[in-house]
Amino acid sequence: MSKKESNKKSDATQTSRRDFIKTGSSMLVAGGAIAGSLSIAQSAHAFGSDQIKIGLVGCGGRGTGAADQAMNTEGETKLVAMGDVFEDRLSQSLRALTGRHAKKVDVPADRQFVGFDAYQKVIDSDIDLVILATAPGFRPLHFETAVNAGKHVFMEKPVATDSPGIRRVLEANKIAKEKNLAVAVGLQRHHEKAYIETINRLKDGAIGDIIFCRAYWNSSGVWTRNRTASQSELEYQMRNWYYFNWLCGDHIVEQHIHNLDVINWLMDGPPESAEGMGGRQVRKGADNGEIYDHHMIEFTYPNGVKMLSSCRHIPGCWNSVSEHAHGSRGYADISGGKIYDAKGDLVWSYGQGGRNGHQEEHHDLFAVLRKGERPNEAEYGAHSTMTAIFGRMATYSGGHSGKGGQVLKYQDALNSEIALADFDKLTSMQDEAPVKPDPEGVKKQLEQSPYIIPMPGESITI
Repeated sequence: MSKKESNKKSDATQTSRRDFIKTGSSMLVAGGAIAGSLSIAQSAHAFGSDQIKIGLVGCGGRGTGAADQAMNTEGETKLVAMGDVFEDRLSQSLRALTGRHAKKVDVPADRQFVGFDAYQKVIDSDIDLVILATAPGFRPLHFETAVNAGKHVFMEKPVATDSPGIRRVLEANKIAKEKNLAVAVGLQRHHEKAYIETINRLKDGAIGDIIFCRAYWNSSGVWTRNRTASQSELEYQMRNWYYFNWLCGDHIVEQHIHNLDVINWLMDGPPESAEGMGGRQVRKGADNGEIYDHHMIEFTYPNGVKMLSSCRHIPGCWNSVSEHAHGSRGYADISGGKIYDAKGDLVWSYGQGGRNGHQEEHHDLFAVLRKGERPNEAEYGAHSTMTAIFGRMATYSGGHSGKGGQVLKYQDALNSEIALADFDKLTSMQDEAPVKPDPEGVKKQLEQSPYIIPMPGESITI
């Protein structure tokens, strides 16, 4: 065991320098999402000009970026604890953040935590807010732990990779509301002025009644990391987390969630049913795990409005990362901030700027914390994540529920008991991986994948 793994836990019972006091303040969410007043209303003292101490769990590219953006906000902030399962990732992140914010980073060796329990040690440290940015499958466990410890939370999207994880987040969020903890989710379009203004205009009837929507995340794909001889199967999968559903959820969950979230925002909630198709056209061989490279889903919302959802990771094809709405009196390019009339003439355009959502979501969060307000974005974050999981279920199954070929229903999917992994029991890279290569697959289907790939029409196991 390394020195960092053997660091003692901070005293979880240590009294915070900002004791909780009772208040009747309402809760506001930046970007227009609303949370009501609480029956048990407690609020931490407004931070004002006080220093906000930050802990980082998950030191990859997004975690490092989120910590950087948190320290870019107005007022005094300090990064005081960091944790990751991989020591090299933590070291790289610490070097990068120290280079950008030398005076705001104070993470000595005894507050650098490595291993599967690193999240707990960061949360147990003397921090006010924790950034959760590990592979998404761990998010429900880490969020629940942070809430139970009374910490404010910024968690990256998606917030889970399966239905039990979504329900765990929603249950933990009930406690977060009772404790009046701030919970922000990295669906940054809710904090981009261009999106806010466009969605507000559409809700006000700028194109009449919404009758159809489209959402895309079509691109050439993402990184792969080669297997090394010294790696266990679990370490290989965690290094290549994007390609395994228990960690990532498939790219429909990890990336396309952003576009699905925008349509849910416009429609005031998740869809009611879904049917779809997908598969692996170019993702073949041992380095592409188990995820698909294309998904196409038709979602139906409770009011009957259809959404066509497309996400694809295939080089050399038409690419688009965008959202669109069609109405009885016109059309909107939501991502472009443009509204057209029924003749196709441009009638409104947002213009330039207002699109730095990754930074703005932190400006918004830290600004309202200093005012004593406690935003809570977990509910729409959870349902937008579930919408993406729902879409994956539709494509993996061919759109049937296993009940005589019936179209999948959102509530049935949300209530699914199928869990992709038991994250609470992982303690070492020598543990058995939740997904194992299929011996026969290795022998017979290595050109396709050594892992079992879902086959539409056969089952709805994920």
